[in-house]
Amino acid sequence: MAKGVILIADDDRGIRTVLDQALGRAGYQVRSSGNAATLWRWVSEGEGDLVITDVVMPDENGLDLLPRIKKIRPDLPIVVMSAQNTLLTAVKAAERGAYEYLPKPFDLKELLRVVERALAVPKGTRRAAEPAGHEQEKLPLIGRSQAMQEIYRVLARLMATDLTVMISGESGTGKELVARALHDYGKRKNGPFVAINMAAIPRELIESELFGHEKGAFTGANQRSVGRFEQAEGGTLFLDEIGDMPLEAQTRLLRVLQQGEYTTVGGRTPIRSNVRIIAATNRDLRQQINQGLFREDLFYRLNVVPIRLPPLRERSEDIPDLVRHFLAQAVSEGLPPKTIAGDAMDRLKGYRWPGNVRELENLVRRLAALYAQDVIGVEVIELELAEPAPGPGEGGTGEGESISSTIERQLTRYFDAHGGGLPPNGLYDRVLREVERPLISLSLSATRGNQIRAASLLGLNRNTLRKKIRDLDIQVVRGLK
Repeated sequence: MAKGVILIADDDRGIRTVLDQALGRAGYQVRSSGNAATLWRWVSEGEGDLVITDVVMPDENGLDLLPRIKKIRPDLPIVVMSAQNTLLTAVKAAERGAYEYLPKPFDLKELLRVVERALAVPKGTRRAAEPAGHEQEKLPLIGRSQAMQEIYRVLARLMATDLTVMISGESGTGKELVARALHDYGKRKNGPFVAINMAAIPRELIESELFGHEKGAFTGANQRSVGRFEQAEGGTLFLDEIGDMPLEAQTRLLRVLQQGEYTTVGGRTPIRSNVRIIAATNRDLRQQINQGLFREDLFYRLNVVPIRLPPLRERSEDIPDLVRHFLAQAVSEGLPPKTIAGDAMDRLKGYRWPGNVRELENLVRRLAALYAQDVIGVEVIELELAEPAPGPGEGGTGEGESISSTIERQLTRYFDAHGGGLPPNGLYDRVLREVERPLISLSLSATRGNQIRAASLLGLNRNTLRKKIRDLDIQVVRGLK
């Protein structure tokens, strides 16, 4: 007598053969059909201990069948396989109750491990996901490579959770796109998504940006300002370039993650936090921990679910899909339609892409905007990928950059980090404070802590300098440089 029944809605004989051989010895019977109607009849009649179904079937989409099965058999585990291999396929499978999603082609041994794991789960403890529709095939992430498939599977499992996620990867790999996908298809999708780039915020302003400040908290704080935690209440807070966060702000962030509450700068009343945290970095945080630049305890608080985004050179097979996607975007923005010749596409696939997907996107936009031909050939690609020779005085290190240019560049990044909105009020005094502190510290260091000489160097009254040292909490060490 059979111990149980495995139902397969797929015509692949290899799958049935492997399961027959592996599970037949354990007393399981394997039944297969190439259509959804037969599978539905078997399930509705109470047959089957596990279902394996393809998405594409001649009579019905396998994903549409999942909610119907879950309604009458909520404990029946369903393994979904598909050659469509997009993030939305993985997300839909998870949302509609799939136990596991396997993108084709997959290793049959992996399928067997999934089946054995599913059969080992006691009935009554299998939790069905709430069905939800995402019918619009507007893909937030592009790519069907094996590397991207693994990311899609992880993201699909995370959609119904509030787990903290750490996304690592080189600049331009799409870390914010992954964070937005986790939010847009997750349980907090109706809440706000708030992003802050730590590398774009001056050190002295980070705590005010994150937690807000009270009126009078510092010079220029003429009214209460709402921080990013408060803006993201009920939603997701994306902390980009977390490796650039100064240690003092790391301490406050750790306290929020541990206690679930924070206080504004200058405030005393704790505020409860209901925010999902997603962090991202292009740095090696473990190396920064060894160098004393990043708190180890904060790292483990943030690194609950690590996701590594591969650089584009590790998934070059995705380049044609990405190019077509960016060309279609250009057309939607009013640029003329273009296609890429075969040899030109091969050249793109062979390039190293140090700027990753962002560099590819910028190149495609240039091609669409600047070239008259409808078909872009390899000679154009070679011209675009050739590295220009540096012009006179261009060293690439910024050594000749003026202080004004440096400040302007930093402030531009700061304004850009607010995504079209405005920074909190009191910016003038906060920026002056940001410049004053290093200026006075370096002057004191240069004069070996001699405040009279430092005041003369700065052109300040000695009492004024003393007051600023006290207000800015600058440590003065005499005799050292």
